[in-house]
Amino acid sequence: MVGRPRASHPCPRHSAAAAGLLTAWTARHENASRGRLSPVRSTLMRILLLAQFFPPDVGGEERHVFNLAQTLAARGHEVAVATQRMADVPDEETLASGVRVHRFATAAMRLPGVYSTSRTHHPPLPDPRGVRELSRITRQERPDVVHAHNWIVNSAVALRRSSPAGLRFGLVLTLHDFSHVCATKRLMRLGAACAGPSVARCLPCATASYGPAVGPLTAAATALMRPWKNRAIDHVVCVSNAVASGNRIPRGPNTSVIPNFVLDDVVLSRTGDAAEGRAADIPPGLPEEFLLFVGELSRDKGVPALLRAYESLGRKRPPLLLVGRRMPDTPAHLPDGAQMCAEWPHHHVMAAFRRCLFAVLPSICLDACPTTVLEAMASGRPVVATTTGGIVDMIADGENGLLVPPGDEHELAGAMARLLQDAGLRSRLAAGAQERVQRFTASAVAERLEGVYARVAPRNSGTSPENLPGERRQARR
Repeated sequence: MVGRPRASHPCPRHSAAAAGLLTAWTARHENASRGRLSPVRSTLMRILLLAQFFPPDVGGEERHVFNLAQTLAARGHEVAVATQRMADVPDEETLASGVRVHRFATAAMRLPGVYSTSRTHHPPLPDPRGVRELSRITRQERPDVVHAHNWIVNSAVALRRSSPAGLRFGLVLTLHDFSHVCATKRLMRLGAACAGPSVARCLPCATASYGPAVGPLTAAATALMRPWKNRAIDHVVCVSNAVASGNRIPRGPNTSVIPNFVLDDVVLSRTGDAAEGRAADIPPGLPEEFLLFVGELSRDKGVPALLRAYESLGRKRPPLLLVGRRMPDTPAHLPDGAQMCAEWPHHHVMAAFRRCLFAVLPSICLDACPTTVLEAMASGRPVVATTTGGIVDMIADGENGLLVPPGDEHELAGAMARLLQDAGLRSRLAAGAQERVQRFTASAVAERLEGVYARVAPRNSGTSPENLPGERRQARR
């Protein structure tokens, strides 16, 4: 069994208030997930989403799965989520949208000292107890489609083989990173993009990330499961072309590139109160004019290069706000005008995006499909970013943002200076951002996923609203 790399995000503190946190977080997001979505369909799918983590444990992938569940439910589908158990959060609950959440234990949770944090990750191979629990949940939910996200798919693959007769479902995997080929999920080696899996490359990286005992097992399990998953999964979705290429997922009828998304209502009209947001959403002390970085405060996200580029802009530069998690390699020294902020609630982040001059998101790592780029675009702000990972799928250089080579602080400073000096360019790129982000809305992405579900679901799947049990039928109204 394996754990998270030592340099991973720290685990949020769980307490008796966690259930209340989920309620508050859900209330803030559920109305937005309805937005401008399609009406109930005549044929509905029963969809079970599998995710390692789920709110109130909130990160990028967790928020994506939550929003996907809410969006699919609003479009008329029967939706459930199976995720790993959290302390002080109910094992079973039903959200106001009708989405049913099942939290289950795994055998890996019983192995002390394996994980570098208390945030227990699913191993890159089937978890015996996890398979049993998922078998129970699938018998209860009887899904037409099981849609897994990253390594939890390993237990779904085993579950499919052991499913009782008559329990049939299509199996979809979304890859949010490079976990199909890379034990560390990052496909980075010695600060640069890795050439791909090999014993000589994978063992040192996995050992450095997980330790001498767990690292080799992680690398071996990742390699051994890959051919099994290639045979057992009906359809693989990659969130960007970079993810497809890095994971060596070929183009074909059983694969797709379907990106992450922002909720429809986040794509603001930028008129009146809709663009300004509520006063309560505005972070206190926000400057009049400022530049904004949101993300992990690390070298991988380009923070050192950003600080050097910012410092070179001269004394009249506006403030730079850096919002995100501190990491072991977070720079200790900041140039005048730069300020690191603690992690903000998501609504504060979105308010800051709407008010900044432009966003700077200069990743060095292979960012798979960074939602922060989409959120800046949806807020009507141009983005200065790098030509790495899935960013090039989102930003067309000179149309809705500016792209520079990763780690090149001189090119980065030049792009920032151009935007600071040219308000007309900022306006033109902002308009392009709002136009391009329409491809990345929840309704647009959900429609593409529905096409995948329809292809992989058993032929006799789907049910009409009239055939749903009474309480479920009522929940759709």
